[in-house]
Amino acid sequence: MKNLLKKELKLALHPTAPLFLALSAMLMIPNYPYLVAFFYTGLGVFFTCLLGRENDDIGYTLLLPVSKRDVVRARFTVVAALQLLQMLIAAPFAALRQLLVPEGNLAGLDANVALFGFAFVLYGGFNLIFFSTYYKDVRCVGASFILSSVWVFLWIGAVEACTHVVPYMRACIDTPDPAHLTEKLVILAVGAAVYALLTVAAYRRAMRLFEKQDL
Repeated sequence: MKNLLKKELKLALHPTAPLFLALSAMLMIPNYPYLVAFFYTGLGVFFTCLLGRENDDIGYTLLLPVSKRDVVRARFTVVAALQLLQMLIAAPFAALRQLLVPEGNLAGLDANVALFGFAFVLYGGFNLIFFSTYYKDVRCVGASFILSSVWVFLWIGAVEACTHVVPYMRACIDTPDPAHLTEKLVILAVGAAVYALLTVAAYRRAMRLFEKQDL
């Protein structure tokens, strides 16, 4: 497994995937839908899978003395690491954003604790949809990304719309920290739990689908 992870990081990972982590700085943009910043990690995953298709990464990997389950496990480990790393990188930018621009975000949800809870749900849904489709047929990378992107932007649109039309969201959740911190921490905890559940479900489904492919 250790060698597979090295292969993922050194040979399979698209160069844009780690570079997109720097787009966490988008949380500093005034009046912007900040959940969009988390979309780009999914784009990096898509580029990685697309690069793998063009370079026949799956064919090469399956020639190694590894199981299909290990191939899926290594890919999920790297993807989850990228997603969690973006959370860590984005947190200081969110804090700095609130320090420099305390009046909030006119375009939608503020860069606060709750934002990360909603971002966790975004990631979980992306993982479930993208990998459930991708591991049915590793050649159909584009279709996997389109379907998962539909989810991502529907979720972003729903969250941002709620900050304008739902009184509770507007009064409690879309506020600068530390106001209503308990409610925001609950959203963060629920979002993290949903992320874990959806990612584990995606992982298990991906393993079953990949083992059925005749490659």
